[in-house]
Amino acid sequence: MSINVTSVSKFYKTQKALNEVSFVADKGQIIGFLGPNGAGKSTMMKILTGFIKPNSGEVLVDDINVLQNPLAAQKNIGYLPEHNPLYKDMYVREYLQFQASIFKVDKKEIENCIEKVGLTLEAHKKIHQLSKGYQQRVGLAAAILHNPKVLILDEPTTGLDPNQLVEIRTLIKALGKDKTVLFSTHIMQEVEAVCDRVIIIKKGELIIDKPLAELQNNTQQIIKVIFNIEVDASQVEKLDHLVISKKINTNTWQLTFNSEEDMRAKIFDFAQENGFKVLELSSENKTLESLFTELTSN
Repeated sequence: MSINVTSVSKFYKTQKALNEVSFVADKGQIIGFLGPNGAGKSTMMKILTGFIKPNSGEVLVDDINVLQNPLAAQKNIGYLPEHNPLYKDMYVREYLQFQASIFKVDKKEIENCIEKVGLTLEAHKKIHQLSKGYQQRVGLAAAILHNPKVLILDEPTTGLDPNQLVEIRTLIKALGKDKTVLFSTHIMQEVEAVCDRVIIIKKGELIIDKPLAELQNNTQQIIKVIFNIEVDASQVEKLDHLVISKKINTNTWQLTFNSEEDMRAKIFDFAQENGFKVLELSSENKTLESLFTELTSN
């Protein structure tokens, strides 16, 4: 296993940032690491890279204990932090040469990385002259320069335009064929386009760890319905296959069903049987975004 996290907890004074988090990741997996702000994502990434230590638990990267031997583990890790730290007065090639010297990488790899991330036409410039998107590419080039087995990307698509997004997605998917990629983002479309597995944490606790395909094949359906009168919760909860009911306002409900059957007809029948009318009804597929919102909104 490229990443093996066992019962990791981290406290900042009295605040618990991570609580007994465990997961494993193998070579060839691209994992979407999701959670609302303050959930503990960046804390976990900093622990994986050896930047900070947990209060308890164990972290192995390529079977190397990160807490006991951080330098050895870091040789196998490429890390692009959320706030990409760059020496902006350096030229692109100069900066990558500096990074290559740290990892003792053959300088021939610099040109390969420049080409991989699409920096060829910008490589002669100083980093501060580049757009935010191209600066992000410099950070990504630095992260893959030493050909790490594990790639940890914290918000890697920040500041990229739509064309750049497609290019970076393609690159991340290509890198994921022979590396383990842990990919943090707030953009659900990025996860659906790139990842094959999803981990969601909330308030420092792991709440979902499933293949993306399993989440996308969810049989749940969300239906928004407006009745002509106020309908009591005790009545709504009589509907078959109802798993979540949320009252939006006096006459409006958002209903989540777990059924392959189209429940819209059942709602019309329900209204008629109970003596009221449906004024408006709309349904939507349960997307990763709606699932994320549902799981993390309270």
